[in-house]
Amino acid sequence: MAEIQLVIFKLGHEEYGVNIMQVQEIGEYKQPIKVPNAPAFIEGIINLRGDVIPIISLHKRFNIPKSELSDLTRLIVINVEDRKVGFVVDDASEVLTINSSNVEDAPAMIAGADRKYISGVGKVGERILIVLDLNKLFNEDEHSQIQTLEV
Repeated sequence: MAEIQLVIFKLGHEEYGVNIMQVQEIGEYKQPIKVPNAPAFIEGIINLRGDVIPIISLHKRFNIPKSELSDLTRLIVINVEDRKVGFVVDDASEVLTINSSNVEDAPAMIAGADRKYISGVGKVGERILIVLDLNKLFNEDEHSQIQTLEV
């Protein structure tokens, strides 16, 4: 049986996982610089070791009430179509190895066409994790908007 490694993070009280192969790094939250006329889910941009990268609020993107920033707030930097994108999360708690047989397809009611970024639901003991494919988070227009923020 195949195993997958997931980086587990929290938004509010819910736990999410993303394949570790998509994650470039996890770092402390840096306040982004606001960009005029950017889509609402884009917090702004930061300079990450010489790269200007857009910062995405997953709270806004998923319509989840925003949490207060804390010492646990993290940026997960992911390569999305060969571009670095930072995602703000409430906490990046662990790397978890789970058997792929413990990941079920997302239920149809949450996996509609506009939810193609939900790749499944993972079960670990009593925990339920929403497994995301952040490469599929943006539609074509949103990709274009993000590209305009990069330098």
